[in-house]
Order: sequence, then structure tokens, then C-alpha cells
Amino acid sequence: MQYSFKKVFGINTTQMELFEDIGRPLVEDLIHSKNGLLFTYGVTGSGKTYTMTGSPGEGGLLPRSLDLLFNSIGPFQAKRFVFKPDDKNGMEIQSQVDALLERQKRDSQQSVPRTPSSRLKADPEFADMISPEEACKCDNVDDDCCYSVFVSYIEIYNNYIYDLLEDAPFDPIRPKWLGGGTPVRNNEFIPPQSKLLREDQNHNMYVAGCMEVEVKSTEEAFEVFWKGQKKRRIANTQLNRESSRSHSVFTVKLAQAPLDADGDHILQDKNQVTVSQLCLVDLAGSERTSRTRAEGSRLREAGNINQSLMTLRTCIEVLRENQMYGTNKMVPYRDSKVTHLFKNYFDGEGKVRMIVCVNPKADDYEESSLVMRFAEMAQEVEVARPVDRPICALAAGRRHRNQAFRDELSRRLEERGNSNNAGNQCTHQVNSACLLNQLIESLPPIPRCELVDPADDQTLPNLIEVLERRHHIRQMITEQFNQTGTCVKSQNQQSKISEKDKVILNQRSEIDRLEKKSKTLEYKIDILQKTTDMYEQDKRSLQLELETREQRLQKELSERRRMEQRMQGMVTDTKLKWEKECERRVNAKQLEMQNKLWVKDEKLKQLKAIVTESNSSCSAERPQRPSRERDRDRNMGQKRSASPSPVTPPVRPTHRRSHSCGGEKWVDHKPSTNLDLDTVMQPILPNAIKVSTPNEKALSKCHKYVLRHQELASDGEIETKLIKGDVFKTRGGGQAVQFTDIETLKQENPTAPRYSILRNEDADCGPSTVLSSDQSPFSMSFVNPGPRVWRTSGEEQNPH
Repeated sequence: MQYSFKKVFGINTTQMELFEDIGRPLVEDLIHSKNGLLFTYGVTGSGKTYTMTGSPGEGGLLPRSLDLLFNSIGPFQAKRFVFKPDDKNGMEIQSQVDALLERQKRDSQQSVPRTPSSRLKADPEFADMISPEEACKCDNVDDDCCYSVFVSYIEIYNNYIYDLLEDAPFDPIRPKWLGGGTPVRNNEFIPPQSKLLREDQNHNMYVAGCMEVEVKSTEEAFEVFWKGQKKRRIANTQLNRESSRSHSVFTVKLAQAPLDADGDHILQDKNQVTVSQLCLVDLAGSERTSRTRAEGSRLREAGNINQSLMTLRTCIEVLRENQMYGTNKMVPYRDSKVTHLFKNYFDGEGKVRMIVCVNPKADDYEESSLVMRFAEMAQEVEVARPVDRPICALAAGRRHRNQAFRDELSRRLEERGNSNNAGNQCTHQVNSACLLNQLIESLPPIPRCELVDPADDQTLPNLIEVLERRHHIRQMITEQFNQTGTCVKSQNQQSKISEKDKVILNQRSEIDRLEKKSKTLEYKIDILQKTTDMYEQDKRSLQLELETREQRLQKELSERRRMEQRMQGMVTDTKLKWEKECERRVNAKQLEMQNKLWVKDEKLKQLKAIVTESNSSCSAERPQRPSRERDRDRNMGQKRSASPSPVTPPVRPTHRRSHSCGGEKWVDHKPSTNLDLDTVMQPILPNAIKVSTPNEKALSKCHKYVLRHQELASDGEIETKLIKGDVFKTRGGGQAVQFTDIETLKQENPTAPRYSILRNEDADCGPSTVLSSDQSPFSMSFVNPGPRVWRTSGEEQNPH
């Protein structure tokens, strides 16, 4: 598969190179009052959040965009609260007095924390994300405007919008909200309130009630970002340990207004205020539930994420179709909060850039192909840019001229002050030296002190006067020297103090560096702590799953043991049952064989008697025949007690009348599997309803029921049984059948030889006498005691 894009960044591309190609043009457009939208798109775990945020030392697109923005407009920023949001996606300009009152009010409230959220730990400084060598700025910034930056941070979770910068109201009884509606104690929490989308007077979409924080530096903006990042919803899935479960939108809004003609103050005209914004969107990754095995809330989150991404694809496809084929189909922006919020960008209110992140895993091949196919198609959508308009009609360079005048004035004042200070110091030093020289030169010489005449009274007084004058001058010299020494000492002390100040500054910079390092370490410790907690949670969940599986295994083992015991009992019972059945069948077979042997013996005896009788009749004389006949009659009379004599075959009627004939109405149940025997004698049931399957309607109309059942007998002939019963109504309004008789019909060959046998059977109903004929195809049996049994080629039981 081949896909074409404007530019492809390999795995060795640095964050700086990516930002120079993607982020820098958007920030420059933001400074020039143009909107921009940048979002990352791809499969879960493909590196979207890393591309947008980065890591310590490797800042992503978001921190580098903030760095470029503040480096460019830093000297031209207005004071706090000069620009103020009007809660309708617009900006107002406050006077200097109102802004000063707002600042004083904020400074007075900062001493007392309003909510527990203000006591959170400080996050790593922005300098730890981007090295000083990578800092950059824009050159073409209008210096005749004042700028102010406002940031907001929202997330779109389950198609609801939540403000990540909103502080939960503090309740001393209920616990604080940690973000995402997470319970803290006793399952009590303050759930976040979802926000609504509104349309301003310029038909631009915005989030109503969203908190916009004014920031003045990259560090402050990044700290606000990390404050909201802590509340963002992430979860552990099968594909990503820290998977984003929501779409996050970090909006940088830049408000700018021109200066007056003198270049000193901002114009108090609201119509001259220009607001532009840059939206940095980190989309949640698309995922398949078959791979993540998501359940419960994770499954619902994945469904909403995939639905919003599908809506984004649909909107892009409809825009492309409208542009390519000239159609005017309605774009379904309102189907998802993501597309509804950025509707203006797709309609031409700003530049749109999309970064497609791809993970070269073999498991992500199909999903990555779909992502790249959609991204390639999205390139064909053209969005018209709005025409630039001038901010004001004043001449350019006002701030520069005013600043140049101020710099020149301060330079002259500084030179004048420096010359006065230097002259005073030099004059003081020259005066001190001249005064010392004059005092030294004014010392009177010591006169001669030789006494020649004892009456000389001039020498000693002159000497005393000179010495007194010298002593006075010496005191003056000492005082002057002390003053000069004090001045020199003060100068030395000032130089030492300046050196100490330099040392203190160096130490303070070192302390700041160490504080930043400690904050970075704290941040890393927090990350490690979160990772540790996550691993501990996974460990507990795995232990719980292991315990659950062990319990399940123990339960299955116990169930298996009980099943084995039950099966052993069933096997034992079945074995005993079959042993009894086999014993019963063996006994029945033995009895049957004995009967057959007895029948054969009887036949042999009869044959022997017939042969003996025929021989005797041929050899004996005729007068002796009556005595032999009497003997034979006597012997046959003795045998008749055991078996009846053969009779002539009865007359065969055309039809056999069934015992079921009567005035009752019958249900003749003949299954479709029964075979027609094509015999002459068939059971006839008058007033019968013939059915193949029993039904309540037929049973409700009849009083009797008969079931025709066929089976194969032991001699290979088909045996038909008529199972009869009475139909009666039940208490529930239904029909029931109570079986009373069983009539068996069996087809036999009448030409087979039959012999009359008289024997006793040990049947279930008691001993019976069976009468069998060698000429008739039917046999009759009378059973006593117990219910009467009528057997016609079988048996019929009639309990009546």
C-alpha cells in the first residue's frame, strides 16, 4: 500500500524539526490575528500525546508553541486585567484604574488559599522542557500593539465537555474532587459539571462557562497546562498503559489592541480588539474492543471514541465530496462534540493541520491503513482563508519612537548624574590632599632653644608657643587623615559589598537552578509513583484473578470428584440392574429351551406311538384290533389331560371383528412409520377418528383411544400391538388417557406344522395354561389368577 502526504517524518526526526515545519507557521499566524487548528490522529499507542506534549528535555509541539509566542510578544504584553473576557467569546478593555483594582484584589486573595487545589505541588518549570539553545522567536511582530495571552483546557469525554481548569467548590465535610469524578472517601465525590457549546455573534462556536486563565510567561502557561493534565482521564488497557480516554483541547487565545497616537496607552475601543486562537487537540486513539478486551466503562469509552472519530471522517468525506462534485450535502457537524466545536475551522475560519502518528506494529496494520487512507483523503479538502484586515489607521512605529525618546532621556540623565558623582568624588579627594599639604606646609619651624643667659625669658615662651601651634596643626592633620581614611574605608566596603552582592546573585541563581532540578526530580518521582501505583494495582488485580481462578479450579475439582462418585454409583446400579436382567433373561431362555425340548420329546413320543401303532395294526389280527384301540384310547385319554387333540381348521371369515367394537367413539392413532401388512383380517374400529399424531381436539371428541405399534418379533415376523385406553377430562381442562388393554396381532405361516402342547408358564400374572394348535394360525391363552388375558397370536390384557 502506498499513501502520499505533504511530508513524512521518520523515527529519527527531533521535536525541534517537527515544530519548525508544523508548529511555527501556526504560531506566526496566531500573532498576525489568524486562527489555527492542530490535532494529532492515529491508532492508540502510536505516540500522539508524546508528539503534542513531549518529555523533560524533549518538549513537544505545545511547549514549543508557548515558548515561541512569549519570546515574540514578551516586551509588548499589557499588564494583567487590562484585557478581560466577556464570557461571550469576546474581549473587553478595562481602564488602568479598574485593572489596578483587579490586581490588588488578586494580590490580597493570594495570601489565603481559596480551595485545596491551590496548595498542589508546583510542576516542573518550562526551562526543563526546552533547552536555551532551542529557544526561538518571531521577528515580524507589530510593536504598536499590546498583547495578552489567555489559555483554556477542556476534554471531551463520552461526548460530554468538561473544563479541566475549573476548581471544585470546597466543602469541609465532603472530600475534594481529584479529577474525573474519582471517589476519595466513602464513595463520596463532587462530579464535574459538563459544559455546553454556544455560538457567538460572529457565528463562531465556543464552550460556554469555560475558565480562561491569563498568563504572562511560558512557565506560567505550562504550569496551568499541567494542572489540567492531572485531571485528564487516562486508563490502563491491553494496548497502552496510559491510554487517553478523552479528546483534550488546549486553546491559546491571543488578544491584541493598538496603542494610541502617542504610543503610551491602549485604545479604549472594543471594536479595535482582535482575538485569535490556536487549538492544540490531542485526539484519543481508535481501538478495537476485540484487541483491548475492554469491559464495562472502558468499553463505553472506546465506543464513544470510535464514534466521534467516525463522525470526523464522515464530515471530511462530505466536505471533499461537496468540493469535488459540486454537491451541497449537509455536513453532520452536530453528530459529535469534536466536529461541532471545530465547525468554523472546517468552514474556512483558520488553518487546519493534522499530524498522523503511526506505530509500525504488525498488529496495528489494518487500523493504520485505515488511518493513513483517511489522512490522505483529508488532504484533498480545501479550506478558504479569510482576508487580512488592518488593525487601525494610525501611523506605524509609535511605540518605537516613544521608546527611543525615553531611552535618550534616561541616557542623558544617567550621564549627567554620573558626571556629577565623579566630579564630587574627585573634588573631595583633591580637596583632602590639598588640605593635608597645606597643613603640613603650615607647620612652623622649631626655633633655637639654646639658653645662654639665665635671665633669658624669650626663648622658652617662643618654644612653647611654637610647640603648641605644631600640636594644634598635628591634631588637624590627624582629623583630616581620619576623615580621608574613613572615606577610603567606605569605598572599600562598597566594593566588597558589590562583590558580595555578585556572590549572592550567583548563589541565588544556583539555588534557582537547584530548585528547578528538585522540581524536575519531584515530577519524575510523581511519575514513578504513579507508575508504581499502577503496577501495584495490576499486581493486586492479577492476584485477585489468580485467587479467583484457584477457587474456580478447586470448585471444578470438587465437582469432578462428585461427578465421578455419582458416575461410579450409576455404573454400580446399572451393573446390578443388567446382572438381574441377564439372570432373568437366562432363566427365561432356559425355560424356553426346556419347553422346546419338551415339545420335541412329545413329538418323538407321538411319532413313536404312531409308528408302533401302525406296525402293530399290520402284524396283529383283525379281531384283536378293538382291544388295541381301547388301549390306544386309554393312552390317548391319559395324554389328553396334558394336551388337546388336534382339531380341524376353523372357517376363515373375511373380516375379524375387533374387541373394540361398541357404541364408543375411538381415536385411532396410527403413526406414519407403520407398515400396511395387506392381510385379509384387519382390526376395524367404527366411529373412529384416524390421526398420525395425538391432539387435544381429537381427544376431546372421543371416549376411547387406541395406539397401533409395530415391532419385529424374534422369529422375524412383524408384530402389531393395539394399546387401548380410556379418555377422561382433567381438572385443568385438558385430556388424559389411561391405558387398560394391549392386543397383539402377529402374522404367521399357516402351512407350518403345529402340535398341541399343554404346559404351565410362570408369567407375571401367575401360572397359565396355553392351548396351541398345529392347524390354526392363532393361539389362545387363559391366564389365572389375576386379570384375564386374551391372546390372539399374542396376548390381550383386560383388567375388566
